[in-house]
Amino acid sequence: MWNPHQSISGSTSKILGATGILVVLAAWGIVTGAGWVTPAFLPAPWNVVSTLVRLTSEGTLVDALLWSSSRVAVSVFLVVVIGVPVGVLMGASPYVNALLSPLVDPFRSAPLVAALPILVMWFGIGEMMKIAFLWLGAVVYLVPMVRDAIKAVPLEQVVMSQDLGGTPLEIVWHTIYPIAKPRIADAIIVSVGIEWTYITVAEYVNAKQGLGRIISNGERLSASDQVFGGILVILMIALLTDWVLRTAKSKLYPWEST
Repeated sequence: MWNPHQSISGSTSKILGATGILVVLAAWGIVTGAGWVTPAFLPAPWNVVSTLVRLTSEGTLVDALLWSSSRVAVSVFLVVVIGVPVGVLMGASPYVNALLSPLVDPFRSAPLVAALPILVMWFGIGEMMKIAFLWLGAVVYLVPMVRDAIKAVPLEQVVMSQDLGGTPLEIVWHTIYPIAKPRIADAIIVSVGIEWTYITVAEYVNAKQGLGRIISNGERLSASDQVFGGILVILMIALLTDWVLRTAKSKLYPWEST
């Protein structure tokens, strides 16, 4: 049981996961149902569900979900299009890595929220600012992970390609990059999760639609059930997106464990 390398069946994993969720929900219901905390501090789960049903029937939740998902989708596209090539170049060339690492690595530890006023000054308070904020929040993690995936390719594979007469670019494109693809896919999956963690911050500034707007409205009206509902929706969408991407990765690279 305490062996980190021990594998368990898929059904057992699902049962344990469902058990953990049910235990938390049961504890949540008991605490709120017994009146041990005020609804303003922690709303009852049935009140959160009721609020989500109301927002769905009004069309507010669906509209907000579409807006947030579109912002994340556009930002992820830009993160991949820009971040993957930069990461590949940094991983394949120690010179490019030495040039760009001081510009990329420090941002992983920087408080991104502090950059929000700067982005507002640069891009205003419209959609471009929100996309830029989401892009910045994910790309600073994606690029180093892609670089590390490229550098993790065994040296023997590179030497073998050199012995076969491959040029440096051919070796990168036909040998290093294909071998690193599964780990690059993992980096993209992580980046998508990061995007969802930042969506509420991105939509906090002048967002008329979006899940972040629902949460901020609930906070302003002291409607904790709406705040918790918005957070739960983001969690569920993030988990669903993660599952879809990991399933797609397992189909594309079945030899890689997920």
